[in-house]
Amino acid sequence: MSKPYYIAIPEACDVLEEIGVKLSERQIKRAAEPDASGNRKLPFFVDPIDGRLKIDKNTLISIYLQRQVAAENSMTLSIN
Repeated sequence: MSKPYYIAIPEACDVLEEIGVKLSERQIKRAAEPDASGNRKLPFFVDPIDGRLKIDKNTLISIYLQRQVAAENSMTLSIN
């Protein structure tokens, strides 16, 4: 297991752009905000020292890879 590498929202934009996902800071902030149930779309947490939202870089990338694998697994092949 690798050590966590925590990044804030601006760095998350850069990491996602490196893998071809271009999102604005505002879009990521919306995904980081808790909904009415207190759940976030992305697992950001409030840094106890500086109070900014942070996420582990590897977790962020992993979420996108898991979604890709799920999409590929749900794909149906049609052979003529």
